[in-house]
Amino acid sequence: MMLLAWIAAQALAPAEQACLAQARRDPAAAEQVARGAIGASPRLRQCLGLALVGQDRFSEAAVVFAEAARAAELAKDPAAADYWAQSGNAWLAAGDATKARQALDAALAAGTLTGLPRGEAYLDRARALVAVGDVKAARTDLDQALLGAGDDPLAWLLSATLARRQGDITRARADIAQALRRSADDASVQLEAGNIAAQSGDATKAAAAWREAVRLAPDAPAGRSAANALKQFPEATQ
Repeated sequence: MMLLAWIAAQALAPAEQACLAQARRDPAAAEQVARGAIGASPRLRQCLGLALVGQDRFSEAAVVFAEAARAAELAKDPAAADYWAQSGNAWLAAGDATKARQALDAALAAGTLTGLPRGEAYLDRARALVAVGDVKAARTDLDQALLGAGDDPLAWLLSATLARRQGDITRARADIAQALRRSADDASVQLEAGNIAAQSGDATKAAAAWREAVRLAPDAPAGRSAANALKQFPEATQ
C-alpha cells in the first residue's frame, strides 16, 4: 500500500522543503534535522513523521503527525486535516485501528479535504472500521472513497472483499473486475478474485486466479493464502 504519499501543495520554507526531500532519501538524517527545529512549524513536524515512517516507526510517526495537526489547528492552518489523515494512516500501519479511526474522524470532520486526499481518508477510515467490526459504516465510507479515490485499486479491492463478506456477490464481482483492470499484477487482487469466484461456485476461474496469485508472489502472504486455497479444488489444479 502507498503510505502517506500526498502532501498538500503549499508554499514551503527552504528548511521545510529540504527536510521533506531528505525524508525520502535518508529518513534517519531527516529525523535529526526535523528534531533540531521541531518547534519551527507544523510542516517540520510532518517531516519528522515522514522520517519516522521511512524507518517503519509507525506508532511514533502517528503521534508526531497528531502533534502537527494540533499545532496547525491552533494556527488556523487548513493543512491540519492532512496531518490528521497521515496520523490515521500511520496508526493503521502500526496496527491500532481504534486510534486510526479517531484520527481519521478528525481529518474528515475538518471539512477541508477534497478530491484524492478526501477519498484516501475515507478509504483508510473504512479499513479501520472493518478492523473494529463496524461493517455497515465501513460500507458507507468505501462508497465515499470510490468517489474520490476511484483510480486506487486498493479501494476497489477492499470494496469487493467487503461485498463478498456481506454476501453481495454481484457487487463483489463488479468491484473486483475494476481492481483487476487497474492492478492485475497484484497478488492480493488475484487472491480476492479467486475468493469471489469460489464463492460464486466457479472452481475453474477461482483456481486460475489463485494460480496467478501464487505466480506473482509465491512467498508473500497473498501467494501463500492462494496456494492453500487451491487445495479446495484439486480437480481444478490439474
